[in-house]
Amino acid sequence: MGRCIPFRYRSSNEADEVNYGEVVEVLMINSTSGPGLLFPKGGWENDETVEEAAVREATEEAGVRGDLMDFIGFYHFKSKTHQDEFSPEGLCKAAMFALLVMEELSSWPEQSTRTRSWLTIPKALQSCRHEWMKDALENGFCKWLAQKK
Repeated sequence: MGRCIPFRYRSSNEADEVNYGEVVEVLMINSTSGPGLLFPKGGWENDETVEEAAVREATEEAGVRGDLMDFIGFYHFKSKTHQDEFSPEGLCKAAMFALLVMEELSSWPEQSTRTRSWLTIPKALQSCRHEWMKDALENGFCKWLAQKK
């Protein structure tokens, strides 16, 4: 399963912001099944790579296009939709990527059920619906970002 953390750089000139200069914001979408926010998630078509799945889902669920930057790690999570005899507890593995957003579409396939939110990383960490997504953001994305600078 391919998922991505869509992000952008926003220039900041607000005196109260610690990171004077460039602020990184990540894009999250509302969960259709409860409170909290999510990163776009990929179902998987058989003829595509995890990278292609991650990019496609970002477009379908969040209405954004951009450049897939880097793989930031594998994350394990439980999924009710993937419970079967091979994995009764529904354990799944997601490959997470960083996606630099270049374009926000004004209309996209899931716009009727999805709301986009641009959040600073501290706010995104508070809003994550799932612990594993918080882990991916904090220990995957943030470390990756620190190495890019």
